[in-house]
Amino acid sequence: MGQKIKLCLVYRDMWQSSGKYMPRKDQLVRIAEAIVEMGCFHRVETNGGGFEQINLLYGENPNHSVRAWTKPFHDAGIQTQMLERGLNGIRMNPVPKDVRRMMFKVKKAQGTDIARSFDGLNDVRNLQLSIDYAKEAGMISQGALSITYSPIHTVDYFVKMADDLIEMGTEEICIKDMAGVGRPVFIGKIVAGIRERHPDITIQYHGHSTTGFSIVSTLEAVRGGANIVDVGMEPLSWGTGHADLLSVHEMLRDAGYEVEDINMEAYMKARSLSMEFLEDFLKYFSPPANRRMNSLIIKPGLPGGMMGSLMTDLEERVEKLNKSRRKKGLEELVTEEVLIKLFDEVAYIWPKMGYPPLVTPFSQYVKNTALMNVLQMIKGRDRWTIIDDNTWDMMMGRAGRLPGPLAPELVELAKAQNREFFKEDPQTLYPDALPQFRAEMQENGWDLGQDEEELFEFAMHAAQYKNYKSGKAKSDFEETLAKKKAEEAPAPADHSLINENGHAFPAQPKNLQIEVNGASYEVKVSYGESAAADPQSQAYANAVAPPPAVADATGAEVIAPLEGTFYLVKDNQEKAKEVGQTVKKGDVIGYIEAMKSYNAITAETDGTISWLADVGSAVDEDDVIAKVK
Repeated sequence: MGQKIKLCLVYRDMWQSSGKYMPRKDQLVRIAEAIVEMGCFHRVETNGGGFEQINLLYGENPNHSVRAWTKPFHDAGIQTQMLERGLNGIRMNPVPKDVRRMMFKVKKAQGTDIARSFDGLNDVRNLQLSIDYAKEAGMISQGALSITYSPIHTVDYFVKMADDLIEMGTEEICIKDMAGVGRPVFIGKIVAGIRERHPDITIQYHGHSTTGFSIVSTLEAVRGGANIVDVGMEPLSWGTGHADLLSVHEMLRDAGYEVEDINMEAYMKARSLSMEFLEDFLKYFSPPANRRMNSLIIKPGLPGGMMGSLMTDLEERVEKLNKSRRKKGLEELVTEEVLIKLFDEVAYIWPKMGYPPLVTPFSQYVKNTALMNVLQMIKGRDRWTIIDDNTWDMMMGRAGRLPGPLAPELVELAKAQNREFFKEDPQTLYPDALPQFRAEMQENGWDLGQDEEELFEFAMHAAQYKNYKSGKAKSDFEETLAKKKAEEAPAPADHSLINENGHAFPAQPKNLQIEVNGASYEVKVSYGESAAADPQSQAYANAVAPPPAVADATGAEVIAPLEGTFYLVKDNQEKAKEVGQTVKKGDVIGYIEAMKSYNAITAETDGTISWLADVGSAVDEDDVIAKVK
């Protein structure tokens, strides 16, 4: 046999690439035993990325999940790895230095062995602390190259980046092909270039299957000198996920490489459990389209890890847009047609935005901007009219150096908005914050947790943690799940209603009883004014949250420019505006969170705030969210 190749199961990323949520703690613990029994894995990706936020969103404690989930692998001698985003830690926006340092200590204590660290702009300055802190905590530091394909992202570019990371102290290199757009020969040359210069470094290949390249890229990476390859498994392999374990296993053996045997009885058990989890509740948040490969992604290069949420966001936005178009008598849009427009727009604006690698969070920023451009142009408005604060921060250098130059039209737009470019180390913009989080937890009487893991969780995801502690996250999730189940519930076989032609049609239920995790919920179903007249063409339920009620307060209305969730602040460093507070034209009143980004909403006149929408309320485009008199 030839060289031995190790396999890593990216179980976390399998689910994140499929949709919005992951299995619960109890489910993860159940499948861990079967994964161990399969006998073919040297590593399992257990946490990191969106794992923490996903747990918080459905009301679970992510610290408990990580500890319980990693333990079976440790007991079996299998290494566990996490994904972290450098300056952004395990969230979407920059993290204070002391919180970043604490993350590695906590994750090591919880059972995570390897920290795969990447920077979404490939700015190695943002990874120095990740390397230092991972090693300080006793973890293996794995520096990742965020692979993309453009005129400036060449083989030499990535080999040089690996040189820099190794010189900075990273112990392993990951070829992170998050969108699967790295052409196979290109991937092979990068790995071979690194291997020639660093014969003893461990190289791990991670590639998504979205475009169809991944299986060939895996082979080229191994031929170039990769030691470890990441794989997925059914029912979530391929599509926006990863090459399937069985296919990679057989391909490598046929090519003369040595890989561990697979216990197929355990494989079938793990496969069956994953399918069970999917049917339990995860299918409601995992669009079927994400389990199909799509070569159209080659052009825009969007990553598999965000395609799960993209289709959900797009379908919701097209439906809301069609709701408005129906009122105006306009032809409705088809989601697939808008998707193609979105792909074309991403390809058009990506070079103009400085070629940021399309990886979290910057893939979301480029995608969000492209989608806003498409929707605005459909409405007859100009491109670039809605750019969220996170995207501006990226373009202004507040997250690191852009790989390429910003287009002149965006430079001029920045100047017109009095935005300043930042060229220093972006970490200096985000001062230490643990003392204030510690003080707030003590004021609330909250336990800091084992190894102060609860303090870390609060500091990393303050808003989500508060909703978890109050129970709001759990109730919101269960309400959302109940509505999704109600939407697919069959109509009762009651022909008690007769239309004007004398034909019977099913009576539409006013209430549905839905069971979620053993708890029963009554869901009220609303049909709109046309339901009785034409029930055949009316959906049985619309899970659309009502806009905030507009108070009687007088003043100039501040209108939502897009739909999303209304917040007064985007992080704990800001002080929320209040009713009665004086503001000037251009002052930020609040934010609308949409597609994981915060869009600043500003006052259009000087005056005093006389009314504000409720924090966390769902708003549609053109809803009133504040009044200033």
